[in-house]
Amino acid sequence: MLKNILKVSLASVLAFAITGCNEKEEKKVETKVAVEKKTTIKIGATPVPHVEILEAVKPLLKAKGYDLQIVEFTDYVTPNIAVDEGELDANFFQHAPYLNEFNANKNTQLVKTVNVHLEPMGVYSKTLKDIKELKDGATIAVPNDPTNESRALDILVKQGLLTFNDVALKTVVDIKDNPKNLKIKELDAPQLPRVLDEVDAAIINTNYALSADLNPLKDALVLESKDSPYANIVVVKKGNENTDYIKALNEAINSDEIKKFIKEKYNGSIVEAF
Repeated sequence: MLKNILKVSLASVLAFAITGCNEKEEKKVETKVAVEKKTTIKIGATPVPHVEILEAVKPLLKAKGYDLQIVEFTDYVTPNIAVDEGELDANFFQHAPYLNEFNANKNTQLVKTVNVHLEPMGVYSKTLKDIKELKDGATIAVPNDPTNESRALDILVKQGLLTFNDVALKTVVDIKDNPKNLKIKELDAPQLPRVLDEVDAAIINTNYALSADLNPLKDALVLESKDSPYANIVVVKKGNENTDYIKALNEAINSDEIKKFIKEKYNGSIVEAF
């Protein structure tokens, strides 16, 4: 009787073990199939030129079997949070210095995949024809996020208008010399084109300048140098950078077709960075 009980018990254990193994194998297969079946890429972007470039990427990805869904944002925070929380597969609106600062401040796990283009930041004015016309006490509006403010202030440094204490990211509190007593007004980046009637000049990111029908090559008093390190990049959550769908996205957005699109569409106001 004992032998029979042992045989039955052993058979049950073996059956359970085999069943467990089969279930694990099935789960592995299901997971693999689920990954392979992902054919929709959801990406967040700010309007111009990011959305426009992504619209040109759409047919290239379609030929690879992927549907690119573009979600438009008008701020620099929400699209990063959405990628970190898994609501988006990727985003395209920022440069690496901003991403690094964002990760440090928000404790997010976001990584760059590829460079796409450079948007030279420019100085714009409704009243001035030359930056040398700035009068004592003039007001200049700049972006208020850390990296873009520092980037904007660097333009004023190169024009000999300000000097700063030695800091990694410049802000108004770091001004050392201000011979013209310029007043620096810090505002959200999207607001800058809308305050041109209220300030003597504003330093505006090209995407927001284009959205306001400002032509960087014709309308900017000064344009940031094209050797700037602030190329706009594709960003994903850490761990997703080597997935097949992100590789397909990177290949499409860094293709010869997109390089040609950028050159013909923006005529030098935006330059490819790949």
